[in-house]
Parts: sequence; C-alpha cells; structure tokens
Amino acid sequence: MGARYSGADSENGDRIDDPSEDALFMMISDLDASDNTFVVVQPDEDDPVWFTSVAVLDEGGYEVVRRDTTRNEHEVTTSTSIDDIARDLTVWMAARSISSRQPRSPSGVEPLQPASAPLLPPLWH
Repeated sequence: MGARYSGADSENGDRIDDPSEDALFMMISDLDASDNTFVVVQPDEDDPVWFTSVAVLDEGGYEVVRRDTTRNEHEVTTSTSIDDIARDLTVWMAARSISSRQPRSPSGVEPLQPASAPLLPPLWH
C-alpha cells in the first residue's frame, strides 16, 4: 500500500511513506557526501504543489528547501542540526494542503463511495 499523504525518498532509493519526525531524522542522518546526498518529501499525488528537500553541503551542514506553489513560498536555509531540521519540516508539512487529504488509490482507480440510504417516511403508530 502506498502513502496516504506524502513520501520521503532519498538518493539511494530508500522510501518512507508518510514520514514522521523520527523517520525524517533517520533519513537525514543517513545522508553522506558521496552517494546519498539528498532527501525529498512531497505529496503522493500526480502533480504535487509542494515539496521539501534536504541536501548535504560540501562545507558541512545541510541545505533545506521548502517550496509551496499554492502559497507562493520558496525558502532556502542552511542548518547543522538534524533534530531542528526534522522538527521544522514536520511542522511545515503538517500545514500543507494535500488534495483535501484524500488518500490516493495505488491502482489509480478511486473506490466507489457508499450510496446514501434512501429517506424513509417516519413510522407512526
């Protein structure tokens, strides 16, 4: 089953669906300067309107990018604290709108919605 809302993907192929703060901390901790240099988190939808990424800097630390086209936001910062990055990204992502927070069907076919029950006249004794 795929992510309900978002997925975090690292350069080395690791993926975590709906990453928690702890999961982001672990993924960022696993980054290195050679073959696993970044993590990208974005909604699990066809045309995501926001994303965030964390990349290792050559001089040490991390570059953090936050982009949300619906809010016309684009911010690039640097940090050396993985704990601060994971916490800040978790809060930032929680404020994003992800297609009305509707789960995406892995097959691309949306499930049928239950029909509403017909209204019956009240029973009078």
